[in-house]
Amino acid sequence: MARLLHRAAAAAVTALVLTSVGAIRADPGLESDVVSAAAAHDGASSDPSRAGIWKAVVPPAGSMHGEFEGNDPIGVMAGVRIEADCSINWTDPDDRRLYCFSSATSLVFFLDAPQEYLRRARKQWRQLNRSIS
Repeated sequence: MARLLHRAAAAAVTALVLTSVGAIRADPGLESDVVSAAAAHDGASSDPSRAGIWKAVVPPAGSMHGEFEGNDPIGVMAGVRIEADCSINWTDPDDRRLYCFSSATSLVFFLDAPQEYLRRARKQWRQLNRSIS
């Protein structure tokens, strides 16, 4: 399962990169815009106003409480705890529970079959909690 998740994430990133490269080649002036945007939104910055274009809004620490103690359900399903800040989230329309995701790729993958992934994640979550005790 982890290998399948890795392949899906890699495919999504590859598609994004190829689309971006194609757009830059079609419009050479766009390259300077892309470089400027990357410089303005430094993903490694600790300053929230400059910390990446993908995390434009990060909720204050402790303000959102997702299932699985805020860990990404796809990671939990794979047997790994991946902390998520809940800036990317989904609420189950059936039971109104909040689930936090570490990336948009994870959420998109999850939305293919949310109830099946939740069933697997719940089962694995019990195993993860037993291994800590």
